[in-house]
Parts: sequence; C-alpha cells; structure tokens
Amino acid sequence: MTTPTSTGRTLVMGARDGIGRHLLRRFVDAGLPVRASSRSPHHFGPGIDSAQADLTDPASLRRAFDGASRAFIFADPDGVDGVIDAARAAGIERLVLLSSGSVLRPSSAGNAIAEEHRSVEEAFAAASDLTVIPIRPLVLASNSLAWAEPIRRSGSLALYRPDAVTAPIHERDVADVAFAALTGSPDPRLSDILTGPERLSQREQVAAIGRAAGRDVAVTELTREEARERFGRFVGQTEAEAILQFLDDADAGNSLSTAAVSDLLGHEATSFARWASDHRVDFV
Repeated sequence: MTTPTSTGRTLVMGARDGIGRHLLRRFVDAGLPVRASSRSPHHFGPGIDSAQADLTDPASLRRAFDGASRAFIFADPDGVDGVIDAARAAGIERLVLLSSGSVLRPSSAGNAIAEEHRSVEEAFAAASDLTVIPIRPLVLASNSLAWAEPIRRSGSLALYRPDAVTAPIHERDVADVAFAALTGSPDPRLSDILTGPERLSQREQVAAIGRAAGRDVAVTELTREEARERFGRFVGQTEAEAILQFLDDADAGNSLSTAAVSDLLGHEATSFARWASDHRVDFV
C-alpha cells in the first residue's frame, strides 16, 4: 500500500455504514484529519468532526465540503451537479467516486444500474477541472445482507439463479482501496475492477454464511417472474430487472475475479468466508 501523502481534511460521505464506516476508521487509525458525513445526524465518536449531508441537497453539500481538501462520494445521478459545485467552491483536490465494475464489462452494456453508474462517471469526467478517481467493485459481499432476514426467520432462502457464480468483495477491501486513492499517488490501477479472491455460486455463498452462523440454510429456486416480483417489493421495476440481468450474466459465466486488490494493497482480497464470519451476528 502507498504511504499516505495527504495532509488536508478528507470528507467521507456515507460514513455510518459499510464502506464509508471502514474508510472512516482507516483515517482515524492513521491519525489523519477527517470529516464524517451522513444523511441524518449521527455521532461518530469522540473527537470526530462530522456533518449532515445529502447528495441531493446542495446547501448541505457546501457545508460538508467546506474546509475539506479531498472527498469520498457515492454515485447518485440526482446529486452530481451539487457535488461538482460544492467541490469547486471548496477547492477540492481529489474526489474518489464509488462506482461499479459493471461499467467496464461489455456484457453489462444496457443494464440500467450499470448505465446509471456510467452516466455519473461521465458527468464527473466532463468536469475537467476536478480530479476524480472512480473505484469499481463488481459485486459487493454486503449485498448478501439482504438474505439475513429470511435466514434468521426460517433458515431457508429462495434465490434466482442459485448457481450463478460471482466473486464478492468485502466492503473493508473496497475501503482500503478508497483510502489508497485518497491518500496516495494517483495510479490508473485504482480504477480497475475490484473483486474478492474467489468465484463462488450463490448457493456456495449461502453455505458459507450457514457455517459462520452455525446453522443449515436450505436453498430453493425462484423463477424469473417470482424473482422480479420479489425484488420489485423493495426497488423499482427497472432496478429489479437490472438485478435479474446481472444474475443472468453471472449464470452465463461472465462475472470475473481479478487480482486488483492484491496488486494495489499488497495482500490478497478477503475471502467470502471471512466476510460471513465478520457478519455472523446479522444472520443469527
């Protein structure tokens, strides 16, 4: 990993959970100045500067960016213009954008979620006066937290394409790449596709969660229509269809595993078994 070179304050958006939480901890542990932000008020701990900010609220963005020199942000097509304006006003030196590896995959062309990430990247690229580094995890292991409630409730899980194979990446590894992108020298490899170290079917991922949780989890298979109806309860129909397309693509063998994490950080990416162990409490 590169030696940190940044001395200004770094804004970490979405610092309450997931990638943002791990990234905040990296800055705190390194003793580097950081500001944590979240959409709703939150106390991040003693001595941690914080701000309430919403990507779709330009006034809150200006307050959060004020006094920062670098920032970690999420892709939100509704918030691009506000982020660009706030970054310019604050004189931000470097933005690290959480995007998606799907923008680099030909088999994902036309997928609504992939195209949304692509449109956000293009909007930031058009702001040529800003230095923007996209980081691109392909499949986040934390997506599997959506399985937690049915596993806890019934010890069973209904999946679409249970034998579809992906290489999920631990959110901590994504945070470590983001930390390198924010604090080190720019490196084109930071924007390579980020994955976990091994390709596993959804069925194998469920088995790893079961072992971590100390319980057997039965897997049944959903039809495409059943899956679309189930996903549609939580997201719009367009996004539900995009998720099904990702799973169809993975089932066709198109979801790869890369060495990007080990190349960038000098150690192998975290296994899905370790992710399941880290999140055991969510599944019991």
